[in-house]
Amino acid sequence: MVMDCRDEPGNDYGGESIVARTGLLGRRAVNVIVLGGGVVGIATAYYLAEDGHDVTVIDRQQEAASETSLGNAGLVSPGDSYAWASPEALRMFVKSLYRRDLGISVRPSLDPHFLAWTGKFLLQCTHARARVNTLRKLRIALYARDCINALEARTGIDYHSAKHGILYFYRSQASLDHGAAHMRLLAENGLKIEVVDRNRLAEIEPALETARDSLAGGIYSPMDQTGDSAEFSRRLADWLAANRNVRFSWLTTVTGIEIENGKVSCVLTDKGSFCADAYVLAMGADSALIARPIGIRLPIYPVKGYSITVPIREPGLAPRLGGVDEDKLIAYSRLGDRLRIASTAEFAGYDRSHEPRNFRAVMALAKELFGAALDLAQVEYWAGLRPMTPTSVPILGPARYGNFHLNVGHGHVGWTMAAGTGKFVADLIAGRKPEIDPEGLTYEG
Repeated sequence: MVMDCRDEPGNDYGGESIVARTGLLGRRAVNVIVLGGGVVGIATAYYLAEDGHDVTVIDRQQEAASETSLGNAGLVSPGDSYAWASPEALRMFVKSLYRRDLGISVRPSLDPHFLAWTGKFLLQCTHARARVNTLRKLRIALYARDCINALEARTGIDYHSAKHGILYFYRSQASLDHGAAHMRLLAENGLKIEVVDRNRLAEIEPALETARDSLAGGIYSPMDQTGDSAEFSRRLADWLAANRNVRFSWLTTVTGIEIENGKVSCVLTDKGSFCADAYVLAMGADSALIARPIGIRLPIYPVKGYSITVPIREPGLAPRLGGVDEDKLIAYSRLGDRLRIASTAEFAGYDRSHEPRNFRAVMALAKELFGAALDLAQVEYWAGLRPMTPTSVPILGPARYGNFHLNVGHGHVGWTMAAGTGKFVADLIAGRKPEIDPEGLTYEG
């Protein structure tokens, strides 16, 4: 069931124990430091500030959403809730070791953290575990969609949001049938979908008319939407500074965390120490690195993605809806007068570099589907790291120290989940039961 993202939840599941573990029960206003100024960190700061807390956000970049949140596909997509780890993913993972034409790329490595992560991922590659993890992702994603829409209505920020739905399309009948079977689990648990043939596909999205004969059909998810996560983060940061007195310490690199008397006492940075009553870790793939020295082992490994952003020169020919080519594993969304196209899951450690060959697949799709609509001479290229967990489920709430909270591990759907997980963590810090069941979402280290 989709929740209302309301202030005083009326749920009746057993959520008392996790609330008590925060160590802040009954304290309505505290000083909170949020580590990370990406979309997850900024959304968390919003909900904390709405509760009346004194909030400071720390980030090493000069403005919000300058790393992973900058160039993602732009999809707010409960329809993309199927867990990565599955029997099918296992087969693709193995193939990626010797093939370079897939949407996933694995550079074999003896890095012990990669090997440990891979072992945990493989344990999740069963039908039973895929079902459990998918339903956990869907629980967050549906809730988060309601949260971001309520946030947008309250603040009035503009981030090129569009609520027309998303098309997941397929190039063969076999892959369409397989995709529809996958989506059935989501449909049975709250996601509205419509399985469509190629004619209906082109009717919903006229920009696909020229490619209609090469497509078998698709799945239309009207509950999905799109938007620019970087614009969202930056406009929301501005709103928080102007309306909630949230402070931002940009160009500040976190170097360590101090522990005293069983709690986090201060965060160490290249600009000195920052001390507060509570702390939220939301540093994407770097979260595992910063948490490790204080004994918090996060099963997070960076998975690199690539995207291009292209100006639209013929608006009438450009897509109106977001879309995913499920056979090529390429996603796109229209962000105002630009088209964002993203692809690839590359296991390459913390390497953020890119070169022209990394963008061949997304450029080919841009030309094939929307070439007449785009100014392909003015392309912006981007690569960033997704913080993946073996389960594809983020890790939320208190971890080891009562005043230290996690909002990490969102993987490729951080933009989809950001508002929901921000509200979830803020509820815990305020001493409220979260509005969704926390089962399977919290730290268990």
